[in-house]
Amino acid sequence: MKSRYAPDRGLSSRMALTMVLLGLVYVLLMAVLIAAGVAWPFVLVISVGIAWVQWYFSDKIALHGMGARVVTEQEAPQLHAIVDRLCALADMPKPRVAISDSDVPNAFATGRGRDQAVVCVTTGIMRRLDEAELEGVLAHELSHVAHNDVTVMTIASFVAVMAGFLTRMAMWGGLGDRRRNDQNTAMLMIAVVLVSVVVYFLSYLLIRALSRYRELAADRAGAMLTGRPSELASALVKVSGEMARIPTRDLRHAQAYNAFFFAPALTPGFSISSMFATHPPLERRLDQLTKIAAQLGRGA
Repeated sequence: MKSRYAPDRGLSSRMALTMVLLGLVYVLLMAVLIAAGVAWPFVLVISVGIAWVQWYFSDKIALHGMGARVVTEQEAPQLHAIVDRLCALADMPKPRVAISDSDVPNAFATGRGRDQAVVCVTTGIMRRLDEAELEGVLAHELSHVAHNDVTVMTIASFVAVMAGFLTRMAMWGGLGDRRRNDQNTAMLMIAVVLVSVVVYFLSYLLIRALSRYRELAADRAGAMLTGRPSELASALVKVSGEMARIPTRDLRHAQAYNAFFFAPALTPGFSISSMFATHPPLERRLDQLTKIAAQLGRGA
């Protein structure tokens, strides 16, 4: 079912390319493990089983990790009213609405599909943003649902998880055939570790490259839907500024969900390369919103 969110061919092509490349590196990992003596039924059953669990329970895993719960219209009338308004404007099914009792000002969308999606905000972001700014953030998050990139990110992250898991299982299992001499076993262990490291690293880079683009795409789609890019820009500035006031221990707890957040929970003051970031720089996001405001004939 299509929504009124503007289609993004760039995002669609990047999601497809990321999935193809991740599939190739994952096949490479499985081929190496099977060549090393790990029974292929074991590899297949474990990989498919974990993939299904991660995909099917992605919303529950994320909500539990952030200490969030789904709320009713009676519990959060203002929040539901914003989501209702945006869903009507976008002509899309309304996702479940959740609140995380956390002072970290953030929001995220999760779920295995549009019909099973959840949009979650923290109490911290609700306290800090006015209604128009919060609407901009939720328009951003709903665009993730409309474009299905939440599902793709959930599946994509599975490859990196499996790279580490299958490698550890292979090591515990002694790489299958124990009749091999010690030298061959050592060489196979080294090969498996090296391939796993490469697979994990490539998965890491591909996921983060997609994550950065999807955030720009969500900013763009959300701003175009509401017609108020300045409110989203204001929310970005507020949230990014408030992160510095949050205790480091709380930021580190939330950091695991950075790829799904509206804004990264913890960003180092200096990084060797932006290719390791889950989000584009704040300046780039604001610059894009300024250009959209100009296109719409509004001042940013």
